[in-house]
Amino acid sequence: MRRFFSFFVALLANAFAVASNASNVSSINLLSESQKLGFSVQWDSLSASGIIERAGHRVSFRADDPFVLQDCRKMELSDAPEIRDGVLYVSQRFIDSVSRFLRDSAYGENSFRVKAILIDPGHGGKDPGAMATHKSGSGKIQILEKDVNLRASLLLYEKLKAAYPDKQILLTRRKDIDLPLDKRTEIANSIKLSENEAAIFVSVHSNSSPDKRASGYEVWYLDPAYRRTVLEKGAESDSALYNIVNAMMEEEFTMESMIISKLIIDGIQAQVGTEANLRGIKSEEWYVVRNSNMPAVLIELGFVSNEDEARKLLDDDYLKKLSLGIYNGLSAFVTHFERSHGFTEMN
Repeated sequence: MRRFFSFFVALLANAFAVASNASNVSSINLLSESQKLGFSVQWDSLSASGIIERAGHRVSFRADDPFVLQDCRKMELSDAPEIRDGVLYVSQRFIDSVSRFLRDSAYGENSFRVKAILIDPGHGGKDPGAMATHKSGSGKIQILEKDVNLRASLLLYEKLKAAYPDKQILLTRRKDIDLPLDKRTEIANSIKLSENEAAIFVSVHSNSSPDKRASGYEVWYLDPAYRRTVLEKGAESDSALYNIVNAMMEEEFTMESMIISKLIIDGIQAQVGTEANLRGIKSEEWYVVRNSNMPAVLIELGFVSNEDEARKLLDDDYLKKLSLGIYNGLSAFVTHFERSHGFTEMN
């Protein structure tokens, strides 16, 4: 994702003075106050960062930082939020500033749009991924992960293409070809985006385990503790400010990836019910996820090593259920991101 920023940093020299002057006035519980004001708050306690949203506009912040990022474009000085006894506190000035921006912006044009969704069928060509052979009557059936991934991805592609003719719905591969990991992320990061546009990366895989009883689906996002560069740096960039904004953007991508993961899990569960084991949402530093500069998730459809689940993964009707669940999750996120008021708060 490439979002271009216009920073208002003339007040940078006063930042720490502002923060120190406000240190004794952060007495308002942000979550409670935001609920009263009708704002949605996404808070990640691990990274101590959050996003306040209303009507398509957002303010990104971090505890103990005297800056907020408005609509991923404009940096403003602010009283630093504080965490005390596990509770997030802010000053009245912080609340007033956020309220003014969100309420004034609500009358303007909707800020954000998902422009592209890139589907990445894992493995392919000489790389079969996970493989398994199971008995079938007097014969055997063989299942290759690369084939399952591609079939499910093509089904998902068709659903998204039909639903969003105005968006770029892309595949890293349409056939059984070799495609190195770095080429997959290169495709993702080459998507051209304007200031308020976003792209989503979805990698589709199948699982395997020495324990033949292991089964179920899961969704992975990048471990929030992993640090990466997601923002292009110009020669004239202020290093200190760049690091702050890059961290905010990085954390925003992580939070968006967590939301996508939850919505996809919910979508699949609604389709397959008790047919499959829900293994939940997990975090890991998968190559394609950590190297895609956008919200990114990796989906494990099921275990090819489990005989019962392998048979399901070879069944087109079951794959249609999985792809519909993934589609519904992505569609819910697009609605949330573009703020058609269908989703004002993610639980």
